[in-house]
Amino acid sequence: SARVSTLAVTQLKIWDSRSKKGAALSVDAHSSDVNVISWNRLVTFLIASGCDDGSIKIWDLRKFKSDQAVAEFKFNTNPITSIEWHPTDSPVLAASSEDMVTVWDMSIEKDTEEEATGEDDDALADIPPQLLFIHQGQTNIKETHWHPYYSGMLTSTAESGIHIFKPINT
Repeated sequence: SARVSTLAVTQLKIWDSRSKKGAALSVDAHSSDVNVISWNRLVTFLIASGCDDGSIKIWDLRKFKSDQAVAEFKFNTNPITSIEWHPTDSPVLAASSEDMVTVWDMSIEKDTEEEATGEDDDALADIPPQLLFIHQGQTNIKETHWHPYYSGMLTSTAESGIHIFKPINT
């Protein structure tokens, strides 16, 4: 049985509860406080972390000791308040910050052919291709969670109320 923790607020540590020794794996995850982490239940070597600076990082436990995330996104400017992998679609992830909920798909890669030919739209240059959906209209969002039975449905709780929405049609 393994446990994940944030320690010294910028680090992620993996603990083996069967061992009396220290952390089995450790990484300097972010340059500011790590607020939330989520273990992918379908791809058990993937962990997502969200931080005070608004960044989201994806960690592969098979490459954990290198201190290199397999993906990093700095789209949000506010601290990440919640992060959760989709319960049935392994590459999909939802994250919230104070003013928005974002949905990400880790299976999408940047189109290098489009970059090489210069066909990339300048207006979209700052939007990562993995970003599928943005939900706004709430104030001070605290959590977002996937519905366990209705695939693709999210709930978010905030100071301004609860929103239930379905950004993914499955």
